[in-house]
Amino acid sequence: MSGYNDFAQFYDRLTGNVSYGDMAVLFDKLIKEYSSENEVVVDLACGTGSLSVELGKLGYDVIGVDSSEDMLSEAYAKADGMEGVSFLCQDMRELSLWGAADVVVCVLDSLNHLDSGKALEETFSAVSDHVCDGGLFIFDLNTEYKHRKVLADNAFCYDMEGLFCSWQNELNEEDGSVHISLDFFEEQKDGSYQRLSEDFTEWLYPDALVMRLLSAYEFELIGRFDGFSEEPVKEDSQRVMYVCRRLNR
Repeated sequence: MSGYNDFAQFYDRLTGNVSYGDMAVLFDKLIKEYSSENEVVVDLACGTGSLSVELGKLGYDVIGVDSSEDMLSEAYAKADGMEGVSFLCQDMRELSLWGAADVVVCVLDSLNHLDSGKALEETFSAVSDHVCDGGLFIFDLNTEYKHRKVLADNAFCYDMEGLFCSWQNELNEEDGSVHISLDFFEEQKDGSYQRLSEDFTEWLYPDALVMRLLSAYEFELIGRFDGFSEEPVKEDSQRVMYVCRRLNR
């Protein structure tokens, strides 16, 4: 898994198209409809804390968890002492909380950064151990369509004020994983540009594996949806959101 060191300071600018407020409202609806409890939410792989803050605004006690100290530094600054929102530096595979959570969410293909089926299983096991009976596990995964048709071997450029980002993908045809290389060119006060680089791999996990792990760790599937919506999954869906409930022990 990537530590997202240099990426952390640019992450929010490159994900400006993500509506965390709308995402939080959708999760609030799902939680109230399907969860037996609705007070404590764990935002797994919380990154810079945008979703954690939005859920906090809706009245949830939120624990943001991420393995990157740099990401959490941005998250702490964003939350700015907000009541009910806290952060922990932990690997999602080794989640360790002082009590059970009512809901665990893990979004924006964070699980695709796990580098093996074993790592995915360890994460599902950790979540199962820390969510209460009747609580929810909401997460998303990239689809094969996204990896092979959208990310693929494509390159993208982002030209923003004071920042240029070059994004290059390399598709592994055999397993569908995509290696992503990012080069950031940040303008300095003297007009020069500093180059920073980051690279990581997003791994492809089939629905059959996901369903097997959900069953093994005692989750029932409420539904699979097209991205952050309540629409059914389509052939060209780029992201599948799974809404699952922890069975009673």
